[in-house]
Amino acid sequence: MSRLIVVSNRVAPTQEGRPAAGGLAIGVLDALKETGGVWFGWSGEIAGEPSAPVIEKQGNVTYATVALSKRDYDQYYRGFSNATLWPTFHYRNDLSRYDRQEYAGYLRVNASLAKQLKEMIRPDDIIWVHDYHMLPFARCLRELGVKNPIGFFLHIPFPVPQVLFTVPPHEELVKDMCSYDVVGFQTDADRQSFVDYIERGRHGTASDDNMVHAYNRFLKVAAYPIGIYPDAIAKASVQFTDRKAVKSLRDAMRNRKLIMSVDRLDYSKGLVERFQAFERLLLNAPGWHGRVSLVQIAPPTRSDVQTYQRIRQNLEGEAGRINGRFAQLDWTPIQYLNRKYERNLLMALFRQSQVGYVTPLRDGMNLVAKEYVASQDPADPGVLVLSQFAGAAEQLPGALVVNPFDLSQMAEALERALSMPLAERQARHADMMAPLRENNLSVWRDTFLADLRHVSTASSVTEKAVKRVDVTV
Repeated sequence: MSRLIVVSNRVAPTQEGRPAAGGLAIGVLDALKETGGVWFGWSGEIAGEPSAPVIEKQGNVTYATVALSKRDYDQYYRGFSNATLWPTFHYRNDLSRYDRQEYAGYLRVNASLAKQLKEMIRPDDIIWVHDYHMLPFARCLRELGVKNPIGFFLHIPFPVPQVLFTVPPHEELVKDMCSYDVVGFQTDADRQSFVDYIERGRHGTASDDNMVHAYNRFLKVAAYPIGIYPDAIAKASVQFTDRKAVKSLRDAMRNRKLIMSVDRLDYSKGLVERFQAFERLLLNAPGWHGRVSLVQIAPPTRSDVQTYQRIRQNLEGEAGRINGRFAQLDWTPIQYLNRKYERNLLMALFRQSQVGYVTPLRDGMNLVAKEYVASQDPADPGVLVLSQFAGAAEQLPGALVVNPFDLSQMAEALERALSMPLAERQARHADMMAPLRENNLSVWRDTFLADLRHVSTASSVTEKAVKRVDVTV
């Protein structure tokens, strides 16, 4: 079997016994261990000068990580990736900024990383590139003469053309994406946005079998919704129930209802709106005073970016205001925790709650929603309140789906969830567990890689045929 090379902005921790961070890490690690291969990317470290890859081997998996210079970090990571692409792809053009030097740094780092990876590539390797930091990576490899199959998966949303147009080098970026053999998105809506850009701009055509011919290349463009391992999560949620943090939370609730939210501290997650909708619940239904609490866990992210510092200050201010308005001597409505917890511990915390509150303003998939469902006790499950703008909404038919911009609707959904009869909760939970098992993380990974192996061969044959026709004409 051919070797797999995974490329991502960050490489997961490799310490023995340390849990992987999330879906990407778990999914690709399983694939790498099955076939053997390389995981290549940034180490997370800042060095004086760009460094040669640090190689570490564990079993049949090789971890190859590089440090970035401060200039590269500022331009490639903090700059174009997270100050331009991230807000724009999440439909927050008002927070996006474009700087030519940062874009030049983005291209420079991708080219540099591609050059370093090229030395490790064998002729039969399959290359799988992940996320918005690496849009030009395949083009950089192609320019170095790499002909291996290269696939790309975008973990965040892909915006409609009119939104993407606000990024000045939009066509160059889309053209770069067409250097891949397979381009995967979380949802069909994201796939359609990409196809619309190609076809409406007359850059190429798409067929019913998800093949796209654009910029003189053939590639497959499809939706591959990322999954989880629901049974493993259910097991962890039980095993970690006796941990101190779980017991403390259970004791603190004193038989009150618990609404649980876990998100990175990011403006795309709709955290302020979430707090305000909970406030509206307390205003509209005073019978819940003293009987329900919202626990929001929001680990800090990109703390060196001013926008994220403002988000934290704003959220802390809202939590304080709402608690000051409604708190009693023995009851705090909102517990806001700006810290990180181990993933398995979070699953156990989810299991203690009666409502999972997942309402991003825009999200590619949102695995927290799926993890919440999987962690529940089937005999007495909680209810998921889920944003319609999370990719997971398409796959979780038992959720109470809400518009996160409608505070009243969210408040009503919370009250319905808190009051829902057991039989309905059980039925909704069963309706969601079935698709979670059917489309688990292995299905996502295996389907994408199977398509990549197939399409790269088919595209090669088709391109040769087209060239023969051109010569004949």
